[in-house]
Amino acid sequence: MSAARDAEQHRRTVAALLRTHGRTYAEEAGIRLRDTPQPLYQLLVLSHLLSARIRASVAVAAARCLFAAGMKDARKMAAADWQQRVDALGEGGYRRYDERTATQLGDGAELLLDRYGGDVRRMRERAEGDAGRLSALLRELPGIGPAGADIFLREVQGVWPEVFPRIDGKALQGAERLGLPGDPAALAKLVKREQAAAFAAALVRAALDKEVAEEVGV
Repeated sequence: MSAARDAEQHRRTVAALLRTHGRTYAEEAGIRLRDTPQPLYQLLVLSHLLSARIRASVAVAAARCLFAAGMKDARKMAAADWQQRVDALGEGGYRRYDERTATQLGDGAELLLDRYGGDVRRMRERAEGDAGRLSALLRELPGIGPAGADIFLREVQGVWPEVFPRIDGKALQGAERLGLPGDPAALAKLVKREQAAAFAAALVRAALDKEVAEEVGV
């Protein structure tokens, strides 16, 4: 296949992928992501939940239950007692890791309050535009490992320009399954900048579910 035909096939694949699965995980969890403390904290919680070995739909449901129970920012998460966090996680079906995660969420909220006044933007300021440094700071929070940091950075790239393009790990596995380029920069060129976070999330879905490739005609 010629380079021109390859490029055309890539465009068609990406268009179909965005049409069928082009939604961020933050959107699924009801988070209206913008550069303000509350939605950024909610994304941090969601990233924590998604990083466990559990279905993404369960993690999203558990995040929604935590927020519905009032735990929408670091202060309210820290103020909730352990059982309230366990109950909200359980309501969302997040039962395998609920007790440990409830503890980590409480400890993480306390740490975020102590170091950053509960504002994730201050973590960004400390990183001084260095995405690697930001990832390291995120991983200092209980329960946020490399996977959790990657999820947060993939989702936040739409509002924090210095993170763009963030297509790595699971997203690259999805690109391979779909026959798309394996280079993050090349992948980023296939979408508009404002679509990057949704595109990365869709690629992750392709990595996690082989039926996604069938749905987009690959």
